[in-house]
Amino acid sequence: MDHLPDSNSPAPGFAELGLCEPVYRAVAGLGYETPTPVQTQCIPHLLEGRDLLGQAQTGTGKTAAFALPLLCRIQTDQNLPQLLVLTPTRELALQVAEAFQDYAQHLSQFHILPIYGGQSYSLQIRQLKRHPQVIVGTPGRVMDHMRRGNLMLNKLRAIVLDEADEMLNMGFAEDIDWIFESCPDGLQTALFSATMPEAIKRVARERLTDPIEVRVRASAETVDTIDQHHCMVARGHKLDALTRLLEMENFDGMVIFVRTKNATTELADKLKAHGFAAEALNGDMNQELRERTIGRLKDGQLDILIATDVAARGLDVDRLSHVINYDIPTDPAAYVHRIGRTGRAGRTGRAILLIEPRERSLLRAIERTIRRSIPAMDPPSAAALSASRIERFTEDLRQTLSEQDLDFFYRLVARLSKEQELDPLDMAAALCFLLQRERPLEVEEKRLSPPPRERDRERQRPRERDGARERPPRRNQQDEQLTSYRIEVGHSHGVTPREIVGAIANEAGLDGRNIGRIDIRDDYAIVDLPPGMPKDIFQHLQRVYVCGQALKIRESTEPPSRPRPSKRRNNGPRGR
Repeated sequence: MDHLPDSNSPAPGFAELGLCEPVYRAVAGLGYETPTPVQTQCIPHLLEGRDLLGQAQTGTGKTAAFALPLLCRIQTDQNLPQLLVLTPTRELALQVAEAFQDYAQHLSQFHILPIYGGQSYSLQIRQLKRHPQVIVGTPGRVMDHMRRGNLMLNKLRAIVLDEADEMLNMGFAEDIDWIFESCPDGLQTALFSATMPEAIKRVARERLTDPIEVRVRASAETVDTIDQHHCMVARGHKLDALTRLLEMENFDGMVIFVRTKNATTELADKLKAHGFAAEALNGDMNQELRERTIGRLKDGQLDILIATDVAARGLDVDRLSHVINYDIPTDPAAYVHRIGRTGRAGRTGRAILLIEPRERSLLRAIERTIRRSIPAMDPPSAAALSASRIERFTEDLRQTLSEQDLDFFYRLVARLSKEQELDPLDMAAALCFLLQRERPLEVEEKRLSPPPRERDRERQRPRERDGARERPPRRNQQDEQLTSYRIEVGHSHGVTPREIVGAIANEAGLDGRNIGRIDIRDDYAIVDLPPGMPKDIFQHLQRVYVCGQALKIRESTEPPSRPRPSKRRNNGPRGR
């Protein structure tokens, strides 16, 4: 195994890395100028067809490090899968697929397809018939399509394991082995991992041939002057929480980060409708518009930018006092670079992270990366928001009384009082009502954060042991009782507890440790879940498929029985 030295030294430009012309043109159009260390060290070797083992705990650009060179090796005139990228989560699969699409925008006849659990098989089968050259997917769904004959990998030329340590932590080791055994020999293989435990080293020894090893140290640490907090927000209430924060926080300039280009424009429009001076910053903007938008932020004509990670590359504005992560990044390194936009030149900065309960694992990954906890904060309450609005309203009144000539209005009030027999206090109350109609001083109370018991329950439950066939109850007398649900998949379908946990945790946004006992019967199973499941999640789970069966979840009055041995099909490591 060849080792490249740890390095954060200045890198050559993308023009010197040997990328093919269409991919280089896309990179230039996206505003990339200087490759990151991981890109500098990976791209030339992957272009040569070498196997590669990459470790990059922080520092951005991992996706581009493998996507750019491997795109150059794609033969777009061959309508068969040539590159497979495996990711641990559907969110990362979508993010990687979007990046590939951006980088391949000048490649003719190029198709890429993300496949993951939770999306209908029929839709993915129709998309597979378009013969994509690149597949990005989670191991379980990739295996399903391979076993059903929907996905043929006999012409595969390269495979990438992205966030391999996370995939192994989630129990995908057997799946990955099965996929490798089903692929042709002689594949170019790239493995990327934030850590290098023994399990990753085993995969590298067994699956990589004479690999280049790239190890890139952290290029940046969190800035001590940045005040960091996370805000747990109930599903569907992120916009409400954000607008309240924008009213309550005393900020100068701000960047709000989202995951996609479409989200930048959608959120900017919503914030402008709420009266905030906000604009989008994304990769679809030409350089002139980008510079004009950033210039308005620097000059104080604009207060808020909504940006993607790619669009914010190179953004350096002194007046940025706040960074809000509206969408939590799937790569912890991206968080470090996002919040680094504030707190510069010795100034203090503030970073707020909005997360939904299903994203707790991403928060923990960020905290491990920055080696510190990110304290929790509650979204501003209706009472606090009302008090703030009344205070500003009162200050505006005082300023108007002290600075404006109000003689005409005094006479008008006196005349109306006399002619219309209106009490001055009634008139003042009516005028106050008219002034605050678009932004009421009295804010309606609503719960923006999930109940405390739901937020904290995962800390009270141990992890499921790897390979457990039935999950024992994990509650004590202080725990809130879980609710039993029936799902229509059982032993006869070849299901295992791990598949049920994976499907429900991924689709319902639950941490797997919040799921209680799973009791698998012949043709159905009983699962203990946290009570009060939101209606939209419950409806979504009705249509989730496991082992080819719709869950059709419903509340059960049947208590789980004692565990019994599970049956298992001999058709793959997860026996779907």
